[in-house]
Amino acid sequence: MDNIIYLDNNATTPVDSRVLEAMLPYFSNEYANASSTHNFGQSIKKSINRSREEVANLIGANSNEIIFTSGATESINLSLIGYALANIEKGKHIITLKTEHKAVLDTCKYLETIGFEISYLSVNNDGLIDLNKLKSEINDSSILISVMFVNNEIGVIQPIKEIANIAHDSAMAFFCDATQAVGKVDILVNEFDIDIMAFSGHKFYAPKGIGGLYIKGLSNNKFKLQPILHGGGHENGIRSGTLNVPGIVALGKACELAKKEMNDNAEIISALRNELENDLLKFPGSFVNGSIENRIYNVCNICFPGMDANVMIGKMKNVAVSNGSACTSAIIEPSHVLAAIGLSDRDAFASIRFSLGKYNNRSEVHTVSKLVRELFIKS
Repeated sequence: MDNIIYLDNNATTPVDSRVLEAMLPYFSNEYANASSTHNFGQSIKKSINRSREEVANLIGANSNEIIFTSGATESINLSLIGYALANIEKGKHIITLKTEHKAVLDTCKYLETIGFEISYLSVNNDGLIDLNKLKSEINDSSILISVMFVNNEIGVIQPIKEIANIAHDSAMAFFCDATQAVGKVDILVNEFDIDIMAFSGHKFYAPKGIGGLYIKGLSNNKFKLQPILHGGGHENGIRSGTLNVPGIVALGKACELAKKEMNDNAEIISALRNELENDLLKFPGSFVNGSIENRIYNVCNICFPGMDANVMIGKMKNVAVSNGSACTSAIIEPSHVLAAIGLSDRDAFASIRFSLGKYNNRSEVHTVSKLVRELFIKS
């Protein structure tokens, strides 16, 4: 796989060598349980605390507002189910978007089975929320709005601050799935007025299996969450379980590096994305899915009408990209995101997501453009 051109960074990223170096000692010499009371355990706890501070520093939070989890999916489940159950006396209505990640949508479907009402709002053809529709959906039983920061498929950035304001004007909480944003763009949670926020390390050069959850005012129980894992009362009683020390140290290091290098990375990656996109849009009928003005810098999701994305991907053997469809239970279905912004099944199946990262270069961009050009010639 040494010659692979990896343009699927929204799916996962390679671990930064500096992150790997930081975490390796905690698999061998530094192996104590951070909850143990002996000196060895307490020294590991100090490492956990340092990592918690690095995470908090990246997003402008207090370290006591950060909970470590196994990743964004767990953080999302804990946020949605935990908030719903802990605040059921306030109401049973939650509002989200049809374009949210399946981790949000499937969790909401579960909540419906236990008596909660979920509103799944449509979006505009550019993938952006209609704020007037959002306002009109709020009722006396509404307790939570859940909207992702950056869409994982089309990269659209939602107006988070405006959504938070709408939530708070109606005495609702605002949860944000920021999995595709943390580590890539500046997110200061207090500036955006986010109450609860989920993220995952493997989206910005930390390993898989470690993520986090920001909860505003956690120490004073301002936003109550009912735990969904029990046993030991770890993480302020919110998330029980022995801490994944190597993963937490890695996440802390990834956050430290992102804080220092994020803006430089964004400038370089944006230039590469734009160059690739400009080349790909030269092909007959091709177009960008979703908003061009309001999206993150590393993603372009392009439809190539009349082509089959699966066939294209199969023929570009050394290129890793994502098609516009999702495979669920062995049934190939059009992407729910592309369907929600109005694409036909045919165009959804002709769409490819290119998501770049800090290890990509111009040579790779040129090679991918050439490969796509060859596919059009042969078709």
